Amino acid sequence: MLKFLLEKEFKQIFRNPFLPKLIFIFPVMMLLIMPWAANQEIKNIQLSIVDNDHSSWSERLVQKVMASGYFIVVDFSGSNEEALKSIESGKADIILEIRPEFEKELIKTGITNVMISANAVNGTKAGLGSAYLAAIMNDFADDITTEGGLHTSKGNTPIIQIIPHNKYNTHLDYKVFMVPALVVMLLTMIAGFLPALNIVGEKEAGTIEQMNVTPVKRIQFILGKLIPYWIIGFVVLSICFMLAALIYGLYPVGNLLTVYLYASVYILVVSGLGLVISNYSDTMQQAMFVMFFFMLILILLSGLFTPVSSMPDWAQLISRINPLSYFIQVMRSIYLKGSGIMELLPQLFALGGFALFFNIWAIFSYKKSN
Repeated sequence: MLKFLLEKEFKQIFRNPFLPKLIFIFPVMMLLIMPWAANQEIKNIQLSIVDNDHSSWSERLVQKVMASGYFIVVDFSGSNEEALKSIESGKADIILEIRPEFEKELIKTGITNVMISANAVNGTKAGLGSAYLAAIMNDFADDITTEGGLHTSKGNTPIIQIIPHNKYNTHLDYKVFMVPALVVMLLTMIAGFLPALNIVGEKEAGTIEQMNVTPVKRIQFILGKLIPYWIIGFVVLSICFMLAALIYGLYPVGNLLTVYLYASVYILVVSGLGLVISNYSDTMQQAMFVMFFFMLILILLSGLFTPVSSMPDWAQLISRINPLSYFIQVMRSIYLKGSGIMELLPQLFALGGFALFFNIWAIFSYKKSN
């Protein structure tokens, strides 16, 4: 009986002129565009410079800031008031004001001040932009101190050089961090939305009535709905792996079979959730909106864009019952750190529990009337 149910589901999928195209085109478009758009690296910060000194050293500082690659100098203002107008109009994000006695104070006392004014409407951009500028100032101060020979004279404080060593993402490329998580989001949307529209679609078409009068058991019916999307999930996942390797040169450090193992459980989780929603919905529109409601919450509280540890306590508590957050941890750990099953056993137990819960719920919530 299950064989015929599966045959029916696959025929319905391939007869649909849109679904096969979606299964192949959606992963391609998502991985081509999203890693570049969903990027929290702060670059191209618009900078307005107020140089009240016009000395060789102030010019050197300006050149160092421009050479950093993080800032775009939009104008050289004659005063702080003029530069503030650039911020108010949205032309500039940050103002760097150099004092009139900048070079003179450096030569005389070795100490001087500069003022950084940031537009804090976007707090992240203001904070990171100011931090970048402060780091450039410190580097500039080290350069001129070293050139003056102050570090080599007797009795001076020793200099501690810090050499950072970045593990798992050597070049701090944000795309390396985002691609595994975007694969999870893509898998969630395809393996979640399609089952959510399946049963309710048959209700609207009237074909569910023919199924209800057959001797098909509820567990066979739900398995007939789950297995095709389970296979489709593997196809989508394989496409994503190939795209990640070809476009971004990103290969899993860990075992690829471990990823497929966790994915096989995770697909059952989101497909089971989709079937539960489909069982309770009366129209496809209703199912789509309910699924979208849950997807939005799951994605925002998954750690996809911001770390779960940075969220409030109540949000961290919700993330513990969020299957998406567990699979994102798995994907990033296997892809970037090379973690194995033993290190990820808690996530496996959690996803297994979610899979049992949602699929048992889907079986019992399907109302079969003879």
